[in-house]
Amino acid sequence: MSDAIYAREVGESGERVAFLHGLFGQGRNFTQAAKALQPELRSLLVDLPNHGHSRWTDTVDYVDVADRVAAFLRERWVGGGRTHLVGHSMGGKVAMVLALRHPELVDRIVVVDIAPDRSEGADEFVHLLDSLASLDLATLVRRGDADEQLRSRIDNDTVRGFLLQNLRSVPAEEGGGFRWQANLDLLRRDLEVIGGFPEVDATFDRPVLWLAGERSAYVGPQHAEHMRRLFPRTRLVTVKGAGHWVHSERPEAFVSALRTFLLA
Repeated sequence: MSDAIYAREVGESGERVAFLHGLFGQGRNFTQAAKALQPELRSLLVDLPNHGHSRWTDTVDYVDVADRVAAFLRERWVGGGRTHLVGHSMGGKVAMVLALRHPELVDRIVVVDIAPDRSEGADEFVHLLDSLASLDLATLVRRGDADEQLRSRIDNDTVRGFLLQNLRSVPAEEGGGFRWQANLDLLRRDLEVIGGFPEVDATFDRPVLWLAGERSAYVGPQHAEHMRRLFPRTRLVTVKGAGHWVHSERPEAFVSALRTFLLA
């Protein structure tokens, strides 16, 4: 099961921390944060299934993904020890399920701008996925062509650039052109599952830092009771000036919060 996961290590010393990205993301999204945490922490940047270099699957299922990542951590990362987990958005849900199902692998968790409940804002992701699907990859000569075609549908340069990290050039010997690295068809089909959260009959009694973006609606007072029922030792911190992508919008505050919490 673990061979379905691709991950890259950053650092050679210190406590271990594994980063789990959100929808459309890749492990490399946390490269700068991982470098900033050295030498006290060594990091594992994970590509979740259907993203980056990891394998595609037939369905999206948080329990299955959490178990796959847990198998990878056990075999390739922690041995008989524990690791910290940092998960953003979809990756935060994976981190929570993993900790609930495999607490022996996990020391502390940082859950970034997501709650263990159904997430609002699915329409935004439907629009983004539909926009990417509208690109005719056969007409692209260079990556800039994709950017130009998407500009009218996604006017935010940062979001558009982030999404286009999933576009990969195909070597000439394999036919050339471009392809999507993320499994867009599956992600669109199972978006309802991605927006939800599974029932897990367990609690995780180690420390949890719950980071919320001040300008984001993904974490609110309505989520607190369920979060603390599953994770009794939760501390909520709101990052001022940040939206949903806390780690990219406020990188210094993000790294500072991680360093303070994980090394406490």
